[in-house]
Amino acid sequence: MTITETKSDENVILQVAGRLDTTTAPQLESKLKECTKNAKILALDLSNVEYISSAGLRVVLLAHKLMAGVGGKMSIAHPSDFCKQVFAATGMDGVLSIID
Repeated sequence: MTITETKSDENVILQVAGRLDTTTAPQLESKLKECTKNAKILALDLSNVEYISSAGLRVVLLAHKLMAGVGGKMSIAHPSDFCKQVFAATGMDGVLSIID
């Protein structure tokens, strides 16, 4: 998995590519905790995520909670078809702000 970060003012975009699973979720969690300290808007670009497991879903929910905790907003940008299916199957599409 690779994570590319783009920042401007209080906006952060994290572009995630590859597999978001038990092995790689801790890497994203660390990055989220680091980059959300001063952010007000976070976008997770999941367009290149080929697989997301329950561990990956947990980290996505953590990002949502971190941003809500500081009065910020988080959105999922351009999720891959696989991510869309998982979000729909788990009901997370009703919790998260998803931008196609």
